Amino acid sequence: MNTLPTGVPAERIATMRFDVVIVGGGAAGASCALSAAARGLRVALVAKGCSTDTNTSWARGGVAAVLSQDDSFDQHRADTLACGGDLCDETVVRAVVEGGPRAIERLISLGATFDRRDCGSLSLGREGGHRRHRIVHAAGDATGPEVQQALRRGVQHAARITTFQNAFALDVLTTDDGSVTGLLATLDGGQVVAFEASDVVLATGGAGQIYRETTNPVLATGDGLAMGLRAGATARDLEFYQFHPTCLYIAGAARVLISEIVRGGGGVLRDKHGDRFMLEAHPDAELAPRDVVTRAITTRMAAHGETNVFLDLSDIASDPHTLYPGISRTCKAFGIDIARDPVPVRPGAHYMIGGLRTDLDGRTSTSGLWAIGECASSGLHGANRMGSNSLLEGLVIGDRCGAAIEPGRAGPARVRSASGESSPQVRLNLTDLTYSMKSLMWRQVGVERRGEQLREAALQLAFWATVTRNLAPPEPQAWELRNMLLLAQAITDSAAHRTESRGAHYRIDYPDQDATALHTDCRLVEGTLQVDSLRKEEASA
Repeated sequence: MNTLPTGVPAERIATMRFDVVIVGGGAAGASCALSAAARGLRVALVAKGCSTDTNTSWARGGVAAVLSQDDSFDQHRADTLACGGDLCDETVVRAVVEGGPRAIERLISLGATFDRRDCGSLSLGREGGHRRHRIVHAAGDATGPEVQQALRRGVQHAARITTFQNAFALDVLTTDDGSVTGLLATLDGGQVVAFEASDVVLATGGAGQIYRETTNPVLATGDGLAMGLRAGATARDLEFYQFHPTCLYIAGAARVLISEIVRGGGGVLRDKHGDRFMLEAHPDAELAPRDVVTRAITTRMAAHGETNVFLDLSDIASDPHTLYPGISRTCKAFGIDIARDPVPVRPGAHYMIGGLRTDLDGRTSTSGLWAIGECASSGLHGANRMGSNSLLEGLVIGDRCGAAIEPGRAGPARVRSASGESSPQVRLNLTDLTYSMKSLMWRQVGVERRGEQLREAALQLAFWATVTRNLAPPEPQAWELRNMLLLAQAITDSAAHRTESRGAHYRIDYPDQDATALHTDCRLVEGTLQVDSLRKEEASA
């Protein structure tokens, strides 16, 4: 039974009963909700913002799916495995890839409008790591908003889904023996509510806000992963954090992702002297895997003492304003004509590859707790996510999760009031502390890591976690900071344990890949993070 410093006496917490509670309304959460509701389950969909405030809405790439005659499931599977650094689960990869065409069909049935060729067939793009054109996109670089709107319409018309917008999930509720009984959340207006349910699905997206430079929205603070850890679930491979190579970089402006589709369409990277440097970095140049492109940009910036490189679209045959209207509008606001002017870019934290360890249907190691989408580690991505496989994963596994849940009888979702001598509450400048954490993570647990820096970061993060335990008042900003600090500690500890370089994790002091290394598991044991490394000889024993 949970003891949480909500600031509200337990007897004043209202309760609501549902068959399943889903936290997060992006591609994964909404797909799960629609699937569960279609089976007659009563679904509570708890959204941190409004229905369009999701990581999905910010996606500027597309959805990978095998839809052309010159492509095949085996080729998509092989590309995914090659990108994943020998850590993908082949069974999961096969199931997700084969679910791609049906996922696109479902979106179209919900009203999604994707780009098409003159003949009427879907226009398929290509991104890094894909050997075939298989990326479905909308309005060039606005696929995420189109997917989100289609799913939103479906949710709105589903009678058995009740959506709670602008609600903040505090924690998963469990009994003393670890069984899930529901979710504690604050609703729009501040009321604290306990949702009673035997099954809780975490679909909260990523955690890019733990880094100073990120493509993620401000809501992406890792809440789902933190809640899952506190509920006893095991997380896997948290050291693998993907940094997108090309974020629009203008001092003082929000970091806007410039989709990989632009490089797939012919955009090239140049340094301040106008030299195209990716040709010497990888045979696929700008279409190399994202970790390769990111490190090449980072190395070039360091060599020249610069804060950014440039993306050049001037040689694209078609009009880039027509091809990429979203990027065109954003850059125009800063006086940049993408058809003529080089666009300043640099890497930013983009996608959390690791997450709560799950099976193909989203089950975690905690009974009754499920995780899907970016906050989960299903085994699809391995050590490095291939572009546009993430929306695909959310759509396919979200649908599978909703079809797999068989709700039992939930016990009462009671919250035990804190008892005994209370610790003195402290008041801190949360904005300043949050920025300090983001800067530390970017500096010492970013694109390139080193053991000494990881150890120093771990000590600083542990200190901040200690001083924030008794923050006053206990409001969402404080909960977010605690969640981010827990996740930052988990990522840092996991990175320190992986003494090799693989996929999205690069250690300067261990630049080679260790053939015996497999996964890292992270869990909370009596309030302390514990990280274990699994090796091949142990897995086969």
